[in-house]
Amino acid sequence: MELTIYQADAFTDKLFGGNPAAICPLQEWLPDELMQQIALENNLSETAFIVPDGEDYGIRWFTPAVEVALCGHATLATAHICFTELNYPGKKIRFHSKSGPLTVYQSAHGYTMDFPTDPVEEVDRPLNMIEALGGITPIATFKGSTDYLVLLDSQQTVASLKPNFGVMASIPARGIIVTANGEEVDIVSRFFGPQSGIDEDPVTGSAHTTLVPFWAKKLGKSSLSAQQLSRRGGSLFCELKENRVLISGNAVTYMRGSIHV
Repeated sequence: MELTIYQADAFTDKLFGGNPAAICPLQEWLPDELMQQIALENNLSETAFIVPDGEDYGIRWFTPAVEVALCGHATLATAHICFTELNYPGKKIRFHSKSGPLTVYQSAHGYTMDFPTDPVEEVDRPLNMIEALGGITPIATFKGSTDYLVLLDSQQTVASLKPNFGVMASIPARGIIVTANGEEVDIVSRFFGPQSGIDEDPVTGSAHTTLVPFWAKKLGKSSLSAQQLSRRGGSLFCELKENRVLISGNAVTYMRGSIHV
């Protein structure tokens, strides 16, 4: 069986920046095991699979290790491929996912995703959190539906953090978001997910469903500029609207090809 596959960089306007994702358009779902094997072979933080659903698409996302319920950068990359490669008509597309309906539309910032918020509550930090963060003590620790959010004292601390991934992998969560006030943007962050087969994700759209309501309340503003401080780096423009987050960014196509399974 021959399948078409694309790869695009999300949350960037130039190649080799942002977060790469693979996109595999299908006519019907493949067996879960096969989709997981394809994601492992791709060895990217996410591979998105889509199937037609009327005028919309169903979407599922796989890391090299597990299927996840929500992924932002791969959704943005998939919308980019639908608009630029698959000739999707109109300027708004809707995906049906395990996290409910997700819409993406073309906007002044490239593409804008409409996602549900994932608010957090302050919790006691896990006993091994400081060791997992390479000896850094958080100001406070919070927990959303899938991730821990760790508040640090400065952008420099976020940028220079050297996690102990072996210890971090034992913390029961999809991943760990570390964050602080930005120096030139409102908020900065990094995302670590060794539990999900990704030591550090370059740019994590879904993490901003947690970051945006947290920082909007803390800063008293609903529109936020954000930067993820990974080696590749990425920029996001976010807006809180009640229980939804609008997350915007650009994407560029890197690869068009086929796979044989």
